[in-house]
Amino acid sequence: MPDATYGDTTVPVDEEGFFTDPGRWTEPMAEQLAREAGIESLTDRHWTVLRFMRAQYAEKGTGPTVRVLGKTSGVSVKELYQLFPKGPAKTAAKIAGIPKPRGCI
Repeated sequence: MPDATYGDTTVPVDEEGFFTDPGRWTEPMAEQLAREAGIESLTDRHWTVLRFMRAQYAEKGTGPTVRVLGKTSGVSVKELYQLFPKGPAKTAAKIAGIPKPRGCI
């Protein structure tokens, strides 16, 4: 299994770069992960989604789908795609330090 380094911390990731141990993630890592995903800086709305993703993962063991995100996070599907243009569920999961949600290609 590969590793990735964020700041001075090395963490295990899968072949696509998703964290395999979400407990190793920190909020400062999210800024670097966002830049790697093409997002220059994280806004409060990004953080709303990222914290929701982490809470859902902690509760259910997987990240939510785009549909669930749009219905339950307080952020519409349209806005999700504006915030995370390369794919909201997959990109937000990676930045939030959780494994890739089931159903994401």
